[in-house]
Amino acid sequence: QVQLVESGGGLVQPGGSLRLSCAASRNIFTFTTMGWYRQAPGKERELVAAINRDGGTNYGDSVKGRFTISRDNGKNTVYLQMNSLRPEDTAVYYCNAESVAALDYWGQGTQITVSS
Repeated sequence: QVQLVESGGGLVQPGGSLRLSCAASRNIFTFTTMGWYRQAPGKERELVAAINRDGGTNYGDSVKGRFTISRDNGKNTVYLQMNSLRPEDTAVYYCNAESVAALDYWGQGTQITVSS
């Protein structure tokens, strides 16, 4: 059973920064893609950022230029650096991992609240 454990959420003022971490319970090279999704109240879950095994990245339009996804293979961890945060970034953020067999794994989610 794969476990993804997120950390780094919390309350931040508009314009501030946070870094999320997602630690996997196995070698992240076993996943084709790892990423971050978010879900705000009353809205569908949406892609924030994703990174594949080759290091290629993909971002949601609303976070391009502000968020950066990265991975540390030695620590089996994926990070999401979030800068210039806005109130509309408020959501529960979920870590995702997709296996070679196209199975999806999810973390428990971490709340990000951007408010003054």
